[in-house]
Amino acid sequence: MRSGRLAALTGAAFFAASCGAPAGVAGVSTLPPTPPPGAGVTAAMDDTQPGHVVPPPGEEPVRVPPPKMSPYTYAFPIKGCKVSYSRKLLVLPKTIVWAAKGCAFVSPVDGVVQEVNLKNLWAPSTDRGADREGRFVTIKGEDGVLYLGGHLDSVEQDITPGTKVKAGQLLGRVGNTGNARDTASNLYFAISWPAAPQYWWVRRGVVPPWPYLDAWDDGNRTVSPRKAMLTLRKKLGATPPCTQLCASNTSRQPTPTPDETKPPTRKKRNNGGGDDDVVVIPL
Repeated sequence: MRSGRLAALTGAAFFAASCGAPAGVAGVSTLPPTPPPGAGVTAAMDDTQPGHVVPPPGEEPVRVPPPKMSPYTYAFPIKGCKVSYSRKLLVLPKTIVWAAKGCAFVSPVDGVVQEVNLKNLWAPSTDRGADREGRFVTIKGEDGVLYLGGHLDSVEQDITPGTKVKAGQLLGRVGNTGNARDTASNLYFAISWPAAPQYWWVRRGVVPPWPYLDAWDDGNRTVSPRKAMLTLRKKLGATPPCTQLCASNTSRQPTPTPDETKPPTRKKRNNGGGDDDVVVIPL
């Protein structure tokens, strides 16, 4: 009697096992493995956007500073205002940085004030090349480069030749003096090397400045024009002859030069495109 009951129980267990497990090789399960709870990191699904995976919570990414390109630190020459400028040659290797009248023009680098012109001497009847930038300030940077900011409405009272300045220090206010009197307010920004005042065509721009404006605005404040300046000075000489917009007009009205007279209308933030891209920097 007892052995009969044991046989019946054994048969029932065998039958239940054969029905509850899938067919296959004995001892090998064909069911997918169940991952242990908490093993590894998984992403959650966002129910509001089907198929969208929400990254798991974590710390903010570490911001890596841009590589140091030189021992000098630079500042964008206009502070606290929305600006725009073209990345192309405008007759001369300089940039017109469009900004509202009265915006702060600041020193792009630590250095010493070289020239200060407080008088707006330009007249359309003569169009003297030395007067075209109107009120201006030049800075000889500690990098050996000369920087000019022209068309200024005013110059700060304590900014005089020989004054030491720091990058970002206020030098004057944006205006439209000089031959910019019939245009919107702007900053004439030029990069060159120090030369005697009679070689005014040097200070008005030799090195294209927009690659450095781009870098300084993007946060890489150590990109320096020093190497480009030294290369061009070696190629052209310390006092090269004037070749563009050199002669004054003594008997006739000046003919307009093919330059910008108002801010460009295309508003495209440069992403490494062509030289005709317009860079707009919001406030």
